[in-house]
Amino acid sequence: MEKIINSYETLFVIDPDLTEEATKALVEKFTKLISDNGEIETVDEWGKRRLAYPINDKPEGYYVLVNFKSEASLPSELERIFGITEGILRSIVIRHEEKKPSAKKPAPKAEA
Repeated sequence: MEKIINSYETLFVIDPDLTEEATKALVEKFTKLISDNGEIETVDEWGKRRLAYPINDKPEGYYVLVNFKSEASLPSELERIFGITEGILRSIVIRHEEKKPSAKKPAPKAEA
């Protein structure tokens, strides 16, 4: 049976009170997990940003965005590991839908 590969993106927010080494270690941990089970397209570290609302009494967090391709089993495992990892404030994994060409209807002709 053919393996189905989908495109995903994950955004996770790391506790800003962690040391720089601990933050880098968390980023490496998750990028290694993704690359071992899929293919990373981009890793974009946004750095410290203000949160929309305080999480655990912290007004900011360290944001990391990763775009990747993998089988359908990786996102659920990734979310599970995000949930049990100390230092992760929030995370989300989103599947990118394949863009289908839209059938455009011709514009109606104006009657004279």
